[in-house]
Amino acid sequence: MAIAKNITSIRKQTDPLGITLVAISKTKPASDIQEAYDAGQRIFGENIVQELVEKYEQLPKDIQWHMVGHLQRNKVKYIAPFIALIHGVDSFKLLQEINKQGKKHDRRIDCLLQVRIADEDTKFGLDHEAVIELLRQEELAALANVRIVGLMGIATNTSSERVIKEEFYELKMLFDGVKQSFFAHDDAFSILSMGMSGDYKLAIKQGSNMIRLGSTIFGTRD
Repeated sequence: MAIAKNITSIRKQTDPLGITLVAISKTKPASDIQEAYDAGQRIFGENIVQELVEKYEQLPKDIQWHMVGHLQRNKVKYIAPFIALIHGVDSFKLLQEINKQGKKHDRRIDCLLQVRIADEDTKFGLDHEAVIELLRQEELAALANVRIVGLMGIATNTSSERVIKEEFYELKMLFDGVKQSFFAHDDAFSILSMGMSGDYKLAIKQGSNMIRLGSTIFGTRD
């Protein structure tokens, strides 16, 4: 019952603020996800395509699955029929592939642009200039089967709250600027996905409206 208790506790904090909780279920068995589902959770995030597809097939079909890991273009076809949101779009070529696969399934697939805010080589994402460059591409308008609905970022893995707050603040400023410049009349562009188990409270204070929690819900991974 710990999972259900954790879900309830977190949602008491986040629901009144209009914050979407994504339960990061990577490496966790279907039984754990079912427990969270039974507690009312409907949005789950996975970072490996094969694992995501297997869990989609095993679990209730009203779950909204989010792809939160780095996505290779050749793997898009496996999740295109059902994915609710792709968090880690970090190139125009990936957007084109998502559009191609969305068209095959007569779907428009929602995507977040991943912004590299951490000063770490291991993190993926576009820098601020690359985000603007991508959004200025004339070919973007032709991608009728993808929809950019916001931005996502992962902060540096550090104990320094100051560093994390600055990174989240910069991403919020970029989000506001992109919204004003490119999506002022598009209500769908509304998601700022930042904050994980170790830093989600800081992320909320800096303006996040979607948090991605794994260990806080499911306990530490093996």
